[in-house]
Amino acid sequence: MVKLDLDDLPPRLAAALEALSAGDELMLLRAGVVVARLRVGESAASPAPESVPPEGMKEIMEHFEAMIEDQF
Repeated sequence: MVKLDLDDLPPRLAAALEALSAGDELMLLRAGVVVARLRVGESAASPAPESVPPEGMKEIMEHFEAMIEDQF
């Protein structure tokens, strides 16, 4: 996967890319010839954070807190 940071692009180009919505199509041209055609998809939903801490996390946090208390 190639990532493109909009902050690295000229403002007009970044604004045009941000304005695209799901289902829009973007054509990349060079000398009037289509070199690529991209379709904007739905953004992937980020997975919900786990509400239950992983096994052993409680013991790790207790150990960490004890170390901090020992220092101060």
